[in-house]
Amino acid sequence: MGTKEITYEGTAINGFAALLINLIALPLLAAVSANIGMSSGASILLTTIFAASFFLMLPGYFSQEPNEGRVMVFFGKYKGTFTQTGFFWVNPFMNKKKLSMRARNMEAKPIKVNDKIGNPVLIGLVLVWKLEDSYKAMFEIDAQTMADNKGNGSIGVTVAGRMNAFEDFVRVQSDAALRQVAGLYAYDDNEADTNELTLRSGGEEINEQLEQKLNERLAMAGMQVVEARINYLAYAPEIAAVMLRRQQASAIISAREKIVEGAVSMVKMALHKLSEEDIVELDEDKKAAMVSNLLVVLCADEAAQPVVNTGTLNH
Repeated sequence: MGTKEITYEGTAINGFAALLINLIALPLLAAVSANIGMSSGASILLTTIFAASFFLMLPGYFSQEPNEGRVMVFFGKYKGTFTQTGFFWVNPFMNKKKLSMRARNMEAKPIKVNDKIGNPVLIGLVLVWKLEDSYKAMFEIDAQTMADNKGNGSIGVTVAGRMNAFEDFVRVQSDAALRQVAGLYAYDDNEADTNELTLRSGGEEINEQLEQKLNERLAMAGMQVVEARINYLAYAPEIAAVMLRRQQASAIISAREKIVEGAVSMVKMALHKLSEEDIVELDEDKKAAMVSNLLVVLCADEAAQPVVNTGTLNH
């Protein structure tokens, strides 16, 4: 979808030059026309024209800062977008709708969605967006009516009202895009094939997909997402406790595997050292008993309590 924005090419006079004409030339002409030797009717007509011109020029002044724009509308017809910075005067009958083209930051509160396998999760995002096409922003969506926050029928005309309306549009679309992306992936790799991308492990890839989905949705409104990132991810409260226990069980199993692996290695080393240094000669039964005792000691959760044998059981 191509841009529909065009640059305003109508008359735009330096504001200070127009101000000189407005404050000096027009009052002077009105004073001269009132005092020159002509019929009173003609004198009154000229004076009225110059005085009316003085007041009609006043609405045409405006100043514009960097990264601001004004959508110029002349009796309902779009004439272009004015983006120059400075102090200017244009046709006073031109409707100058001011917009901010600067980047804006928005944080979406966490929402509850279902991941790929149906688990409810809470997910939130933060994004940076800005206006790219002022025509689409003003005329492809009903931004002006949305800017009427009071709902009393008066159309909001301030730049703050318009930008808040655009932000509401971005918020609704970001909610939809977030639900769409979250539904394509499982929460973590405990719930799916370990080779698949997950919300927890996806990182930049998930963020890039989210940014792409958002830009597809916002293109019609002339807005662009500069950056989008998931900033909150957790299980929904109703399953959080169960999932925590499962994660704890998984961690315990992994830890046990490491402990057993280390214990077997230590038992092997102990038997090898005893045999190599000829400290004691053990038959198969005693080796089995020693292996059993060492594994119990090394794999136990609590420290072993040694028993010292000071004699013999044989009398």
